[in-house]
Amino acid sequence: MKWLSLAIATVFAGPSHAALRFGCSSLTIQRLDPLVQPGKTPSAHVHQIVGGNAFHPNMTGDIGNQGTCTTCTFTEDFSNYWTAVMYFRHTNGSYKRVPIMQNGALPTPINGGMTVYYTQQDFSSNGNVKMTAFRPGFRMIIGNPTAGTKQGLGLKFVCLINKGTRFPELDTFPTTPCQGGIMTVHHFPACWDGKTLDPPDHMSHMYNTVRDAFQNSGPCPSSHPVRVPQLAYETLWDTTQFNSMWQQGNPNPFVMSYDDSRGYGTHADYVFGWKGDSLQRAMDSGCMFQGCENGRPLLSQSVDQMNACQISDMVGEDTGANNFISRLPGL
Repeated sequence: MKWLSLAIATVFAGPSHAALRFGCSSLTIQRLDPLVQPGKTPSAHVHQIVGGNAFHPNMTGDIGNQGTCTTCTFTEDFSNYWTAVMYFRHTNGSYKRVPIMQNGALPTPINGGMTVYYTQQDFSSNGNVKMTAFRPGFRMIIGNPTAGTKQGLGLKFVCLINKGTRFPELDTFPTTPCQGGIMTVHHFPACWDGKTLDPPDHMSHMYNTVRDAFQNSGPCPSSHPVRVPQLAYETLWDTTQFNSMWQQGNPNPFVMSYDDSRGYGTHADYVFGWKGDSLQRAMDSGCMFQGCENGRPLLSQSVDQMNACQISDMVGEDTGANNFISRLPGL
C-alpha cells in the first residue's frame, strides 16, 4: 500500500518516470574484466558477470546490437553488470566460493545473479525529474579494489536476518555471523558530464550525489549536468552454511576475491547495452518494478530463458564453487 500511495502522490505532483527493479541470473563466474583489464585472460581476480552474452575480454562497440540472449528479465537489455565474488577462508588457509542467493522479491528459481535497479528519486518514489538514458558505448565503475579506507556512500554491506533485510547498511563486512547471509550493495553515481562515454579511469565522467539507501541528495552540478538513472546492484551471498565454522571470537572469515577481508575495496562495473531506445522509453514511462514487464513498456522473458543464457569458460580454472581450494584464483 505504501508503494501505491506514493505512486499516486507522484502522479498528482507532476510528470512521473519509471523505476526499474529486475533480476539477472549469472552469465558466468570467472576471471574476466574488460573495463579495468581489457583483453587480458585471465584478469586479476574472479567476478560474477550477468547480462548479455556479448560479454568478452575485448568488448567494443554497441553491445546492445551484439548479443543474442541475456540473463536479465528484460529481453532488450544486453548490458553487462559485474562484481567481485565472495569467498570463505577456512582457518587452515583454504578457500571456498560463497554461493549466491536470489532476492526474495524476484521470481524463482533465478540462478545466482543479482538484482539491478534503475531508480529516479529514491527507493520509495519513481520521481518526476527527466532522466536521460545512457548511450551506446557508455561504461563506468564504482569502487577500487586497492582501497584501504571508506570510498563512498554507495558501497555497502548488509547483515541479513532474512532476504528482506535492508538496514543497517555497513561500510565493511559484518563482524559477527549473519542469520540470513550477507548482501553487498553498489550504488553508482547519477550525474553525467553528457559527453564522455568511457574515460581512462572509467569514473571521472560521473559525479555522485547519492546518499545511503537509494536517496538522492541534490541536483547535478554544472560540471556533470545530465541526470541519468540511479543504477544499483544488490547481491545476496549465502554465508549461512559457513556460520558453524566461524569460531566465536575470531575475526570475519569472509573475503572478496581480491583478498579483502574488510570490504573497503568492494567494486562493480557496468557496460551499457540496452537495445535501441528501450531504456529511454522505459524511463519516460510511469511504470514501477514488475509493472514495467510484459510490454508495459519493456519486453520480458521467463526465468528459464534467463537461466539458459550462458557463455563459455574462457579461463579454465577451479574457482572453488564445489570444494575448498588452496588459494584465491589469481593470487
